[in-house]
Amino acid sequence: MSFLEKRSKPFWGAVGFILVIILGIVDYQTGVELSITLFYLIPIFLVAWFAGENLGLVISAASTITWFIAEYANGLVYSSIMIYVWNTLIRLGFFIVSTRLLSELRKALRANQESAQIDYVTGAASVRYFYERAQIEISRSQRYKHSLTLAYIDLDNFKAVNDRLGHTIGDKVLRAVTESIQRQIRPSDILARLGGDEFALLLPETGDTEGKQAIGRIHSSLVSEMLRNSWLVTFSIGVVTYNQMPKSVDEMVKLADNVMYSVKTKTKNGVCYHVCAS
Repeated sequence: MSFLEKRSKPFWGAVGFILVIILGIVDYQTGVELSITLFYLIPIFLVAWFAGENLGLVISAASTITWFIAEYANGLVYSSIMIYVWNTLIRLGFFIVSTRLLSELRKALRANQESAQIDYVTGAASVRYFYERAQIEISRSQRYKHSLTLAYIDLDNFKAVNDRLGHTIGDKVLRAVTESIQRQIRPSDILARLGGDEFALLLPETGDTEGKQAIGRIHSSLVSEMLRNSWLVTFSIGVVTYNQMPKSVDEMVKLADNVMYSVKTKTKNGVCYHVCAS
């Protein structure tokens, strides 16, 4: 499925037209007594699903014309020319409705996938999506011998903000945290909300030196953002660079959480670094 989704629109357009031509030939060979109507939906559905609604409508029109030509070439005669027009419009309408319904289904599925990948409140990645991506990055780092850095970020005094200013302001704080971090990171980095006021930031192909620089900038940016809005929130961050990959994402997150907790129980508003050496 992934291979098919990567094919271009011209590719699917060509596939659609070729299938329609083949069906037209089969339709002509089988004559007027045997209907192959449903088979015309195959190129329409393929193109509409993988190349979009507009190209699907084009293939729908091509299928209608091909069907008409096959019938006419077989010598099918109606009592009035209007019957040709009526039947052709009915078939075109059937194909168009099928294309639109499939397109809407595709959009709904994509929206559902996106909602499963994104935390509704903050716009950061969801926990499930983070774990899926983190496992992929662990495997990739093992294969290519790259370092991997994970930062576990906890908001200090966030509960007091919720209690004093309300959950609306609390959600605003969480969104500001997400936006501030996202401005500082690369497209390949993964920021996720793990729950409540805790975030995880995964930095693929990042060693301890680069990790310290990146998290140092992010911590300063977050503190400045809170001060600018007069929110009395600071950040305890545990950062672990893995030169030796963990066995699982759970193990990776747990270690970073423990490193963060060492900051939380001592000074708060700081960053603690740890390296899992090979």
